[in-house]
Amino acid sequence: MPGHRRSAPWRIADLFAHEREATAYDGVVDTCLAASSITRRLGKRPQATAENVRANLLVEANVRRALEPCRENQRRFREALDAYETLRMRAAYLHDPTAPTTVLFLLLLLGLVGSLVLAAWPVVAVAALLATLTGAAIRRHPIWRMHFRHNVRELALTAVLWVREQRADRWERRWRRDLEVHGVGPLMDRIVEALLGEDRDSLLLPDSYEGLRSPRNRQYVIVSDASRRLSRKVAQLEGGTIAVSGPRGAGKSTLLETCAEEADFAVFVQAPATYSPYEFLLSLYIRVCERYLTENGQAVPEFGRLSAFRKAARYVGPVARRVTRYLVFALPAGALVVLGLAAAVRSVGLRYDDAVAGQAQDVWHGLTGAAEAIWHGERAGAALVVSLAGVLLFRLRRRRRLDALVGPVRLLTVACGLLLVVASPASLLLDADVRQHVHTLLTAPNMALPLLLALLALVSVYLPDDLEWHPGGVTLVGNRARRAVAGALVVVTVVLLYRASPVHAMLTDSGNPLRVACVLLGVLLVKAGGWSAPQPEPPLVRECRNQLYRLQTVQTSSSALTAGPPQLLAAHTTSLSTVPPNMPELVSDFRELLGSIAQERYARKGRVVIAIDEVDRLGSDTQALAFLSEIKAILGVPHVHYLISVAEDVGASFVRRGLPHRGVTDSSLDDIVHVQPCTLTESRAILERRAPGLSEPYSLLAHALSAGIPRDLMRYGLRIMEIEDKTQFFELTDISRQMILEELAETLAGFRTLLGKQQWNPETSAVLLSFRSLMSHLQHLCPCPSADLQRALHHVAFYDLEGHLGAASAQVPDPSRLLVDEASTYVLFSLTLLDIFGSPDFARRMASAVETSPDGNPDLLAQARQELEVSPYSARSLITAIRAAWGLAVLRPGDATAMIPRPRSTPCALHSAGA
Repeated sequence: MPGHRRSAPWRIADLFAHEREATAYDGVVDTCLAASSITRRLGKRPQATAENVRANLLVEANVRRALEPCRENQRRFREALDAYETLRMRAAYLHDPTAPTTVLFLLLLLGLVGSLVLAAWPVVAVAALLATLTGAAIRRHPIWRMHFRHNVRELALTAVLWVREQRADRWERRWRRDLEVHGVGPLMDRIVEALLGEDRDSLLLPDSYEGLRSPRNRQYVIVSDASRRLSRKVAQLEGGTIAVSGPRGAGKSTLLETCAEEADFAVFVQAPATYSPYEFLLSLYIRVCERYLTENGQAVPEFGRLSAFRKAARYVGPVARRVTRYLVFALPAGALVVLGLAAAVRSVGLRYDDAVAGQAQDVWHGLTGAAEAIWHGERAGAALVVSLAGVLLFRLRRRRRLDALVGPVRLLTVACGLLLVVASPASLLLDADVRQHVHTLLTAPNMALPLLLALLALVSVYLPDDLEWHPGGVTLVGNRARRAVAGALVVVTVVLLYRASPVHAMLTDSGNPLRVACVLLGVLLVKAGGWSAPQPEPPLVRECRNQLYRLQTVQTSSSALTAGPPQLLAAHTTSLSTVPPNMPELVSDFRELLGSIAQERYARKGRVVIAIDEVDRLGSDTQALAFLSEIKAILGVPHVHYLISVAEDVGASFVRRGLPHRGVTDSSLDDIVHVQPCTLTESRAILERRAPGLSEPYSLLAHALSAGIPRDLMRYGLRIMEIEDKTQFFELTDISRQMILEELAETLAGFRTLLGKQQWNPETSAVLLSFRSLMSHLQHLCPCPSADLQRALHHVAFYDLEGHLGAASAQVPDPSRLLVDEASTYVLFSLTLLDIFGSPDFARRMASAVETSPDGNPDLLAQARQELEVSPYSARSLITAIRAAWGLAVLRPGDATAMIPRPRSTPCALHSAGA
């Protein structure tokens, strides 16, 4: 339209009234784009780029959506910006070059103010005269007066302009934060999700995976159902033996460590791989003694091969260094204090020496006279009182009674010390000279500036948190800026006050050294009131130390006797050596000591836990049961909880107690906690804690491969991250195929080793050739779909011995046949995972499988992996049902191709670098 004024390019439907608003909006967009939650998702798919995100955020509709939650802060920012821009334009319009007369007059005024504080009265008079004459000259000259008015007005506008600029900056920061949290940030998340397209969960985009890199880190442990059951059983029993049973990697050690951490006194030990009951009990005995000494703040005795001199040097050296360091500072400090306070203390001593000495002499004569009268029997009543005092004094030998008597004395000492500390400075108010100095100080005309600075120092404490200060090129923000401003004002105030004569007179008052001496004496009394005699060594501490010497050292003593006249000498030498305790004595002493510790903790409502881990590491269940039978003698200590981790077969032995006969678990264990593999919900919780942001398909993949075993779950989670780092794949189809095929190749290598140990002949060796051909297909791994690899997997997964070997299949022994069935079932399981996770549109297919049949529950994949450890035949039946629910091809043995296609001899050209 002719004559139509075109809007500025930064205006978007008049949503921004100032260019600075649009600039702030762009800055928030840049900040949100730089956030790690956004950058890790950009570039993973072609349309999800920073340019597309920025373009979408500049569309009018999206800008309106981003600004809507932040309208109030934007309005405040716009008002502050309008006020600032209006004043800035006015200041630019009224701008006038600074006149020399204005500069001269302001310098004279500044000099006058400085002389009022720092200079003598003659100098103040001269400065005031010069300023007055200059001001009068400016007023009489019309040009100078006009320039002066313009300059002063511009200076005032500059100060107000700075205040308004700071206000606009403050509201801009608030609006930016509001936009980032409630406006642009959430909108950008939705835009990125839309640009990523459908099936976004198939992208590997975790926030971090530090928890997977440190599986033993306690901060990532979550509360499981097994831990809650164990806590309930421990709380219900006052003492007893509880076994924790479960498969390897199920988290039994973590449960024991958690329960031990919650106990008041706990010892965590591991069962030896080749156990010796005596050595195990000896080691446990030593650990209990050392733990008790450590918890009571006592040093554990060291039994090193050191000479007596070196041992003494090791103990004396640190003490000597501490004493030397203390004396290096204490002696000079004491000398300075004595030098400064000697005159005041000596004057007080000379003033009160005669009176104090007379009182002390009177008290001494009274006491000696009373003692002499009692000795001669002249005061029967006093003699009775003295006798009772002696009995009471003897009864005070017990520390509790002595503390009860000394307690009031300590309280009185502390009260006297606090009284001296408070009364000594308060005595300044009673000094007439000091009061006169204070009155002079408050009425002095040059005290206005120090008082103003002190007020500003107080006000600086309440400065805003977003304050920025740049002293000397250093940027200070928030509390640092507040402290810097307050510190600078306090220093200037102290310097100005010290230069004032009344303050100087108060500081040099003749009574101040005596006041300082009284304050120091009060501090010493307060310190003395808090002193207490060293605590006597508890009997259990002494017993533990003695047992450590007994169990870890061999003590030998010798004596010699010489008798007879000088002409005939006879010598006799004896030697005494301690004998290590035998097993029954060791058990008895251990039970007695542990029972005493448990009784002490039980009286304080504490709990004693002895956790024995890795019993399932002994090998077979027979060895584990034999170990329990050997250590059964130390179990059953009152108020002591024994927690023992055992394998599943030992737990099954306890469950079958009395059917058909009683076993060692009947008399050794009081209860058992079975640790089951994690459900899908628990596995998600573990991975979410250790790898936040890991999407559901990857959690399901790790859960299926690990069978819900927490240790394997974390290992497969870390394997996913490793594949992403190695191959730079981000899609579920690529990562899952790479991971499943790598796992399959490693497992088939193990099966091939086991099959190689079986007996084969030329008629049955075709089985080995089939597995060799499949492993050749897995040599060059690639996420690209391959029909040849699919046929090879089907061939082995549905391998039929009778169909491929014919009559020769009867020559395959049962152990070899079982291995072939286990390997083919595992290949079928891997093929099922490959078909489920390696195909696009995972979310839709999973929802369809869940709705179609109960066998479509994704948790059944992990159950199928668990069933592989029980029987390949029951596992195959479950896997077949899962494949039917997911709409996958269900074949029977013999339906697969009779021959495996030839594998490719070169890596995939597209993924050779990643593979």
